[in-house]
Amino acid sequence: MSAATDSARIAPPGNALAQSVRDSMVVAKRNLIRMTRIPEMLIFGLIQPIMFVVLFSYVFGGSISVPGAGLSPTGYREFLMAGIFAQTVTFATAGAGAGIADDMHKGLIDRFRSLPMARGAVLTGRTLADLVQTALTMVVLAVVAVLVGWRTHENFGKVLVGFGLLLLLGYAFSWIGALIGLSVRTPEAATSGGLIWLFPLTFISNAFVPSENMPSFLQTIANWNPFSATVQACRQLFGNLPAGYPVPGAWPMQHPVWASLLWSVLIVVVFRTLAVRKYRSATA
Repeated sequence: MSAATDSARIAPPGNALAQSVRDSMVVAKRNLIRMTRIPEMLIFGLIQPIMFVVLFSYVFGGSISVPGAGLSPTGYREFLMAGIFAQTVTFATAGAGAGIADDMHKGLIDRFRSLPMARGAVLTGRTLADLVQTALTMVVLAVVAVLVGWRTHENFGKVLVGFGLLLLLGYAFSWIGALIGLSVRTPEAATSGGLIWLFPLTFISNAFVPSENMPSFLQTIANWNPFSATVQACRQLFGNLPAGYPVPGAWPMQHPVWASLLWSVLIVVVFRTLAVRKYRSATA
C-alpha cells in the first residue's frame, strides 16, 4: 500500500492531474449517494431559506423602503430575493464544515489517506457534492420565490449568469467550511463555527436593506463585502434593481459582476490552499 501511495505521489504531472480529477469525482459520488440515503439533510436545508422568504416578504415587505420602489411589497420582494439566494448558498458553509468534521471524528479521513489517491481529492469531492446539493436547493427556492411574487426582468442568459455567480460564491464559501471542519474536534463545533461569522457577513451587507441606510462606517464594510457584490450583481442580472435606485460609489457596487467573480475566485484559491495544507497536517 505504501509503495502504491508513493507511486501515485510521484506520478507524471499529466497523470497526477487526471488521477486527482478521477479521485475527486469518486469522493463526490460517495457524498451524493450519502445525501440520497439521508433525505432529511436536504429537507432541513430547505426549511430555513423558505422561512426567510416568507417572513421577509410578508412581515417586512410593507415596512422597508427601497429607493425607487418605496414601500411597495412587490418591489421589496424583488429587491430581497437576490439576498435570500446569496444567504442560502453561504449558509451551506456550516453543513460542509460539519460533514468534514464528522468524517474526521469517525476516522474516515484517515482511511482515505491510506489509499493511493490525490491528497486534495477528499476535500474537492466533498465541496463538489455540496455544490450539487446547493444547486438543488436553489431550484426549489426559486420556485417558492416565484410563488410569492418574485419576477426577473432580464433575458434568460443573464438570469443564468446570476445563478452561476451564486453557485460560485457557495462553492468558494464551502472551502471556508472545509477549513473550519478540519480545524475543530467535533461536528457540533464545526456547525457553530460555520455560522457565527456568517450572520455579521450577511446582515452587514445590502442583502435585506439598502446600504445607504447604514451608518457611514458600516456602509463601507457593506459595499466592500464579497457577499454584497454577489447580491448586487444578481439584482443587476435579474433586473431587480428599482428604477432610480442610487448605486453606491464603491468599485464593487459599480462593477458588481466582476467584483463577485474576483472575490469568489480569490476565496477559492486562498482557502483551498489553506484547507489542503490543514488536511495534510490534521490527518498526519
